[in-house]
Amino acid sequence: MIQALFILVSSIMISMPFTAAGSNQASPQQERGAGFSGAGAIAHEEIIDGVKATFKVLNMKESMLVHGVEMPRGIKETHHLAVVFRNAKSGRLLTEGQVRAKIIGPDHREQIKDLAEMKGHFGVDVDLLKKGKYGIMVKFKIDDEMVRETRFWYTVK
Repeated sequence: MIQALFILVSSIMISMPFTAAGSNQASPQQERGAGFSGAGAIAHEEIIDGVKATFKVLNMKESMLVHGVEMPRGIKETHHLAVVFRNAKSGRLLTEGQVRAKIIGPDHREQIKDLAEMKGHFGVDVDLLKKGKYGIMVKFKIDDEMVRETRFWYTVK
């Protein structure tokens, strides 16, 4: 049952568009496949060794209500962590690779999650129920064998 709810929530989140700021170099075909535009503000954006990483943290309940769907019961995850990777010079969307996030909450509880490729972005549902500051650390290997990492803070109000 929980697995079916996760699939439902993930498919709704995937259907929301996501574009990175400054992504006008990508083709329209890439933009259509880049997941999540217009949903939520950019939480962090950085260029790491030639790869532009744009992160959004979306409140799942609010995002689903925009689409006329109520949050299913039994889901403990409250937010969707999404990242779009692009070649910093060409703007080409990068969709092959491995991404892992470690999230440390205001209560010092840790979550370690692998992000899955989801139609042009990588994403995973996470539990950010407690208000406060979350440390988000992400390691990724995209389109090459180089391991890159970034860190940022995200505050739940």
